[in-house]
Amino acid sequence: MLETILSLFFFASAPTATDNYTAITDTLTQIASRYPQNSRVFQLGMSDSGKPILGLQVGSGGVPVLIVGTHHGNEYGSTAVAMGAAEAFAADPLKNRTVFIVPVLNVSGYNSRSRFERTSRGSIDPNRDYPGPCATEGPFYSKATKALADFVAVQGIVSSATLHTYSPAVLYPWGLSTRDISTAYDSLFINLAKSAAVESRYDVGNSKALLYAADGTFEDYAFWKHGVWSLLFEMGFSHSPNQNAVKEMIQVNVPGLRRFLETAPDTRASDHEFRGVCDMSQPKRLRLE
Repeated sequence: MLETILSLFFFASAPTATDNYTAITDTLTQIASRYPQNSRVFQLGMSDSGKPILGLQVGSGGVPVLIVGTHHGNEYGSTAVAMGAAEAFAADPLKNRTVFIVPVLNVSGYNSRSRFERTSRGSIDPNRDYPGPCATEGPFYSKATKALADFVAVQGIVSSATLHTYSPAVLYPWGLSTRDISTAYDSLFINLAKSAAVESRYDVGNSKALLYAADGTFEDYAFWKHGVWSLLFEMGFSHSPNQNAVKEMIQVNVPGLRRFLETAPDTRASDHEFRGVCDMSQPKRLRLE
């Protein structure tokens, strides 16, 4: 099945293709049919493009956890790792966990290989579209981000991994426009991030300190709003990895995803308020290649 997954991401005329997403949803259905005792396809909601946002529910453990790929439609390496996790976890479910895997959140961006999503409010960056103590865009211009936020609340998600490319690192909150980047759980976050990076050997650190300040992201939103143990995986070394690079991304990140989700606490963080001060003078950098 790995070779099938890899083949999804390499095709002629990718920038002009109109429905690459259908191949993803068809493959999710195939995985569910191969492992019907462990998995089923679910619908997160409807996208602004009019297509359903589908995912795979795997396992039946008591702790609900989440993997989300492709906030940014051009980061197809993140889609591949999510699909690799779907296949691996369906074959061997996580202990005491129900995993919800959404390989593609930004459907229109994925179909056009664009970072951004087309919405009724225009073209937006979905991972700047969540509420937050320092957020300046949105919130919820995108139907997809609103659906994901509602899903986290309704399902009681306890821990989450969001997948991106590229700047090889596993990152934890806060990533806000602030100098006050510490949480009450920095030591725990560091240990969780290190456990996720055993195979990849990615850098581990705070999102803002190691990458850049970014407001309105899902990672900070999930922790700030609900106390979700949220990690951001920045994977690989390119937004346009070749097939060998994608295969390596799957091989070195899926075991880390499993380890993180199985070892994260069984309940949400209780002390998750942001008590710092927003500082919009903090430098922001977007990698838009």
